[in-house]
Amino acid sequence: MSWNLEGTYLESCNCEAICPCIVLGPPTQGECTALIAWKIANGNDDGVKLDGLNMALLLHSPGKMHEVKWKVAVYVDERASDAQKGSLLKIFGGQAGGHPAALAAQIGQILGVTSTKIEFEKQGKGYTVRIPSVADTTLDPLVGPDGGDVTVSNHLLGIAPGFPAVVGRATRSRVTDHGWDWNLDGRQCMYSPFRYQG
Repeated sequence: MSWNLEGTYLESCNCEAICPCIVLGPPTQGECTALIAWKIANGNDDGVKLDGLNMALLLHSPGKMHEVKWKVAVYVDERASDAQKGSLLKIFGGQAGGHPAALAAQIGQILGVTSTKIEFEKQGKGYTVRIPSVADTTLDPLVGPDGGDVTVSNHLLGIAPGFPAVVGRATRSRVTDHGWDWNLDGRQCMYSPFRYQG
């Protein structure tokens, strides 16, 4: 059995500047609250096609992300069949190995798993992620002196290892679920391609 996923990932968190967590530093607010989403362009899990599906999670880390356990809420694309949902939860839950297993090892509590509509769209130079009644995020990339993207490469802790992360700002990012009510407007965002396999 083998699997692979590739596409684009995005995260919107409460850090005021480029996220220190990617270099194993403390979050700028002492804790991390984040929306993370994946747009799968191509995916296959032992014959189960996963092309075009989206995944997302809300994450709370009460300190340095590599030192503490996280609370998360998981959101699965409502368009996924039972087989596709099973594959996605297996992969992102870490049971299939690969990089998602390293991320899943940091999870201490799953508050819920919800099948729902997840919109993840390119908008101008940035992206939008919307989950009805849960998340509404729009980001724009920062522009460097040469007019290009501001990026972070070779980071120590990341959602998409091997790819430079483009740094952006949330023009709007509101999250509400499981008793969480986060206003991440103006805070940092990152996105990049991702490629996982196992």
